[in-house]
Amino acid sequence: QVQLVESGGGSVETGGSLRLSCIASDDNISRHCVGWFRQGPGKEREGVGYIQANGNAVYVESVKGRFAISRDNAINGLHLQMNDLKPEDTAMYYCAVDYGRCPPWVMGTVGQGTQVTVSQ
Repeated sequence: QVQLVESGGGSVETGGSLRLSCIASDDNISRHCVGWFRQGPGKEREGVGYIQANGNAVYVESVKGRFAISRDNAINGLHLQMNDLKPEDTAMYYCAVDYGRCPPWVMGTVGQGTQVTVSQ
């Protein structure tokens, strides 16, 4: 089973930026559905966005225009560029891959997560 390792989390102030990365142990994920979801303190899991096998990207409304997911075949992984961060973006962020369907976090493989904290 593929393993995913996230990195790049940290603490930033409102309006700041972070770039999360996710590296997979499988070099075939570039052809499958990959994405990110998050879970904030006391909140339910929330999908952030994903990229379909055909390259189409889908984002949750709250991050449109601020976040961008991209594949990185050089590292067999993907990134999540987060700009104009807000305190409500504070959460543990996880990457996910599914070899059969989107969104990838429902039935696919997920990583261990990386923490993002946004202060006022």
